[in-house]
Amino acid sequence: MTVVERKASPLTRPTRARTGARSSRDEAGHAHIAQIQRARILTAMLEVACEHGAANISVTDVVERSGVSRRTFYALFEDREACFLAAFEDALSQAADRVLAAYDSGGKWQERVRAGLVALLSFMDEQPTVGRLLVWESLTAGPRALAWRGEILTRLARSIDEGRSEADGGVAPPALTAEGLVGGVLSLIHTRLIRDEQVPLLELANPLMSMIVLPYLGPAAARRELTRPLPAPVPVHRARQTGFSVDPFKEAGMRITYRTVRVLTVIAELGERGGGSSNRVVGERAGISDQGQVSKLLGRLQRAGLIHNTGLGPGLGAPNEWLLTGKGRELAEGIRLRTGDSGVNRREQSQVFTIGRGGV
Repeated sequence: MTVVERKASPLTRPTRARTGARSSRDEAGHAHIAQIQRARILTAMLEVACEHGAANISVTDVVERSGVSRRTFYALFEDREACFLAAFEDALSQAADRVLAAYDSGGKWQERVRAGLVALLSFMDEQPTVGRLLVWESLTAGPRALAWRGEILTRLARSIDEGRSEADGGVAPPALTAEGLVGGVLSLIHTRLIRDEQVPLLELANPLMSMIVLPYLGPAAARRELTRPLPAPVPVHRARQTGFSVDPFKEAGMRITYRTVRVLTVIAELGERGGGSSNRVVGERAGISDQGQVSKLLGRLQRAGLIHNTGLGPGLGAPNEWLLTGKGRELAEGIRLRTGDSGVNRREQSQVFTIGRGGV
């Protein structure tokens, strides 16, 4: 039999299958890592732009805040402006999801506009940093951001201009009215954001709606808008200050690396079997041969309140027995939910969170 004719033996076929599966899992793991790194960068861009102004930020500012390398930044974004546009797009997507769902809920033009406006103001109260990026920082972010912003304002003006078909007395105002109303509404929101008075933007809903309907539906309809009930505003002190969910483990108070997450995962797995984990067992299962490194990692996890020692300890003649705390169990479950269990093994799940300072 020639080499070409020779078939793979039963021993080689499973090996190839396993190699292919492992390659697919590796690709999935790298894709997850890239997604998380991208989200970290966009959150950093959002925060830095709102702190220093979009025109004053640099790539260095963003990578230092995000904790990723310049190489990772340029692997994901062409330049600073491209990164800002991606952050702007994500912020706009968040706002649009809320506003369009409310606007498309049905009813007459007046009710649809009111629902969309209330949704927008409520969203900005919940996500003030995102709101500032959309309304304020996009003005100084460069020509592409300005062009994009102009397109959005044009679409909003078209929605307002639909009110001409419902004009009071059949006398419709000029088309330019809608553009002026959109500009006025945006200017008032802009002013409130600049002042940062800690007053909910939702309080503007009735006056703004009165201003919008006046040229189309007349004074009586405008007065009625001033007294309409509003949903309860989001308490300012409880409002989230960023709009991108990046690192579900940030509240742990420690930098999450591959080894840190791997050690946590091992303790979770062994704990599910009913026993604690010694330093040696944790190191072996996590693939860390240096026991000094294992001890340091365990110490960090313990100080973060993620694990606790139920054993006597080496100093008392018995090994440590590490178990997860309640906080640690929530964190471990977060890893599983974030990565999923479909075809991805534990080691590759942990690789998803190899996103500490300096990159993977």
